[in-house]
Amino acid sequence: MNSSFFNKSNVYVLDHQQGDVSGDSFDDHIYLLGERPYGLESPFVTNITLMIQDKSINKTYTITPKNNSGYNPTLFLGDFTGDKVNNILLSIDSGGSGGYAFYYIYTFVNNTPKVLFDHEVFDKHYTYKVIYQNNYQVDVLRDPSKKYIIDIKTKGKEYLSEIYTSEGFLKNPIEGWVNPLGGLYPINFQRDGVYDLYATQSIAGRYNADSLGYVQTSLEWDGTNFIPFFQTVGIL
Repeated sequence: MNSSFFNKSNVYVLDHQQGDVSGDSFDDHIYLLGERPYGLESPFVTNITLMIQDKSINKTYTITPKNNSGYNPTLFLGDFTGDKVNNILLSIDSGGSGGYAFYYIYTFVNNTPKVLFDHEVFDKHYTYKVIYQNNYQVDVLRDPSKKYIIDIKTKGKEYLSEIYTSEGFLKNPIEGWVNPLGGLYPINFQRDGVYDLYATQSIAGRYNADSLGYVQTSLEWDGTNFIPFFQTVGIL
């Protein structure tokens, strides 16, 4: 990264964490930097960049995520792989109407950055169909072998009368959708010092504000990738 970036007047430290991410048993300093093109009064941040200071060898490294603009960028350090070295979780809100966000998890062992989790890879893998059915039900399908059924009777008479006849038949076919990743939370489910991931995706009906619930997926590191070990659908 060009050193002139650090000399810009609108570059700010957005977050700072301290911990060993390089694996040398010495604490490193991890800074989250970004530009505020519209001033401090705006929450929008661009050119979001990780800066890692390895004090033991007096070197500084930078990582620029693919999606590096958004809102409320934050850092979290924790061991997601079980090697007893901290990884770096970067979270950035997109500001989009679907409430989705950008998430990356990096390993920095031996001062070599590697992406362990990329929200775009997750979004491509975890796609669903949302199909309204007769009798006030909505199917959420990832594949033919896995289907969740949401009962929407509690949506109220006015809502249901727009969609169904008085006998409970659909007036017209309706399909909703599941939004990209909206929340990614580190949780130590096993209480063993190794963090797993709890991922949420909102389920939309006819439009984003017509929220039906969330697909909730718990993920663990298998040595190569984060794989699901538990999934539910939470309803509103």
